[in-house]
Amino acid sequence: MIHQIRNSIKYVASKNQKAFIADLKCVYKAATLNAAEMALDDLESKWGEKYPIVIKSWRTNWPTLPNYFQYPDYVRTTIYTTNAVETVHRQFRKLTKTKGGFANENSLLKLLYAGILKASERWTRPIQNWNLTLSQLIIHFPGRLEKYLSL
Repeated sequence: MIHQIRNSIKYVASKNQKAFIADLKCVYKAATLNAAEMALDDLESKWGEKYPIVIKSWRTNWPTLPNYFQYPDYVRTTIYTTNAVETVHRQFRKLTKTKGGFANENSLLKLLYAGILKASERWTRPIQNWNLTLSQLIIHFPGRLEKYLSL
């Protein structure tokens, strides 16, 4: 889901991004698949003429996206927010976005190293609602997690 969202935003003009993202949130934060489909229809009616490529991408990829909606909200939040690679990329983008340039490769590497140290501090924090999430994953994927747990 996060990759679909990011792919969409890169085709939206910066002056429209805040409004578009607010409307897009109604799609991926919807409580049910039906609500998400209605929100996608609303998104298309509002933005489809201006950004047909974005809407086409959502329509093309929609058959693979509903799996996301089979989980309760707290599981979706965990899935959406715990990707360590995404966290590192976001940290790197935040660090390098505001810099105009680097004197040499070493200065960039030092900045990225400091960024990885900062990002890694978050990896030791407990995941919110992990017990609830784990129980739902055991239900949705029977037989795949039990061998790693002492049940």
